[in-house]
Amino acid sequence: MKSLTVRLTALLGCVLLSTEGFSQASTAASPNYLLWSLIVVGILILVAAIISLSDNLLQIEAEKHGVNTEEDDFGLFPSLSSMFGKTAPKYAGKGKYHKLSKGFDIKLVGASTGVTDHAGVTRFAVKPQNFNGMSPIPKVVVEAGDEVKAGDVIYFDKKVPNVQYVSPVSGEIVEVVRGAKRSIAEIVILADKENTYAQHETPNVETASREDLVNYMMASGAWSLLNQRPFDIVPAEDAIPKNIFISTFSSAPLAVDMSLIAKENITALQKAIDVLTKLTPGKVYLGLDAKVEDPKSSVFGSLTGAEKHWFAGKHPYGNVGVQIHHMAPIANGTTVWTLGVNEMVTLGHLFLSGEYKTPRYVAVTGAGVTKPVTVKTYQGANVGDLVANNLNEGNNRIIAGDVLTGQAVEASEYLNFKDSQVTVLSEGDYYELFGWLLPINPRPSISRTFPAFLMPNFEFEGDTNTHGESRAFVVSGQYESVLPMDIYPQYLMKAIMTGDFEKMEGLGINELSEEDVALCEFVCTSKQPLQSILRDGLDMMQEQL
Repeated sequence: MKSLTVRLTALLGCVLLSTEGFSQASTAASPNYLLWSLIVVGILILVAAIISLSDNLLQIEAEKHGVNTEEDDFGLFPSLSSMFGKTAPKYAGKGKYHKLSKGFDIKLVGASTGVTDHAGVTRFAVKPQNFNGMSPIPKVVVEAGDEVKAGDVIYFDKKVPNVQYVSPVSGEIVEVVRGAKRSIAEIVILADKENTYAQHETPNVETASREDLVNYMMASGAWSLLNQRPFDIVPAEDAIPKNIFISTFSSAPLAVDMSLIAKENITALQKAIDVLTKLTPGKVYLGLDAKVEDPKSSVFGSLTGAEKHWFAGKHPYGNVGVQIHHMAPIANGTTVWTLGVNEMVTLGHLFLSGEYKTPRYVAVTGAGVTKPVTVKTYQGANVGDLVANNLNEGNNRIIAGDVLTGQAVEASEYLNFKDSQVTVLSEGDYYELFGWLLPINPRPSISRTFPAFLMPNFEFEGDTNTHGESRAFVVSGQYESVLPMDIYPQYLMKAIMTGDFEKMEGLGINELSEEDVALCEFVCTSKQPLQSILRDGLDMMQEQL
């Protein structure tokens, strides 16, 4: 503020000096209206600058202390958006509607057209590496040939032995696959035709203490359903989150419709919210999609006990990290928990019946699929079983997850712990001569060099070609145009690469997860692996604790 004041004062001084000749030419009896007008204007500019800076500093301090500046319109004066912006829908109520302007929707061919049963999926797996910070060689308590029920303990982290990781289905342990340095890559289960469940004695949610609920969740496998931010790790046993957040939808390309599983498990979802409210002294927040015709009457709109916020915009507006930023930002020194709809269903069933149930609706989508469909199955399903007899001819890449954050897998591999999507695209193993100069093939891009922006509803037949190689990491402003958060990701990434911890924290690393910068990576002219860089930064920050 001092610097700006000095600059304005200097500017006003220059203006006064430039009018000296005019002033001398004026007669003593004739007032210099131009001079006094410029003085008045300069004073008004100075006052406006001071007020504006004070307002910004007030909002910054409010965010540091966890005050929801967007909902409360925190500041000296109302924002222009609150006075002249789009009015929130009636169903949203005051301050519960968020219209995000930044983002980019990647529209691809191959969206799911229906639902089919899980009869063809026979193998499932659990993967210890799906959990950040897990020991590479956890203690596996089963071996090949053992029979397990859904909810039976499979392994636990030697560093945190009280937190159990359990089987998603019942069946026979057929293989314990080891990776590099004898790490545990996956434990494979040949599923029974009908699941049988391990029975747990469920505590009464209304009368049980928080300690009782925590102990039950750790022993039954439910603790692993929780995700702590920052760092995206399973919470410590004594962790208490400031708030808990659930996003009820995904805005990623070709994502599964979460209302499918919600309609069949509404009672379990409500029970999960009842449990979560006892685990935090703060609030449970529910992010809903305001793009649907009537969100309040949707299946998620009927849930009670959580504070509902409706979001509209473009991807990544469905990311829970983006929603946290606009509902109750993560203040330095605090932690929050997040869950997905699938994890909520499992948690709710566990407290309703004492059974660990992991139903999944998996969207098998993309241009490489003959018939895009949503498959009803269970957590950790075999990829080959999901896409059997449903792939187009040619060189395809199978992705566990969406095209932005997913992992390339072989048909013999398995979905990750939180995956609800398989995407199949053509391999982009070709070169384009002067492709940037002759943009012939249509492709999703934020650049207006390509005429795609003239066809907002056009669906592209995407492939895996990156259209260029890694190059100089230049400041372009592209990241900020697609990330609806008050964060400068370009400068954050450079702070991570240089190991500057203070800048990393100051630039907001604790608010981000890999999925939040995935779209930035897609639009990056420099072709930088931003998700990998961010994970390195989060790991470095966690090591400092």
